[in-house]
Amino acid sequence: MSDEVKTAEEIAQDYTAMGHSVDLINGIIDGTQMVNEEAEDRQSAVDRNVEHLELMVDKDYWTDESMTSVNAAITAGKAYTAS
Repeated sequence: MSDEVKTAEEIAQDYTAMGHSVDLINGIIDGTQMVNEEAEDRQSAVDRNVEHLELMVDKDYWTDESMTSVNAAITAGKAYTAS
């Protein structure tokens, strides 16, 4: 883990981007996102976004940001198999 120095604005942008990944993972799983895409593409999107969240949640610059929805999306994404 590196000691990244980020501004409060950059941290907020990272947290917002994580929220977008959470929304996409949950949307694919619940059938509201990427509904017309092939199963392989949906699976790939979930896998990429889970990987992104796993990398981001380990950053050392978080303070009081809640990671509850992030961790839930990681767990759900890992359990997801597109069909």
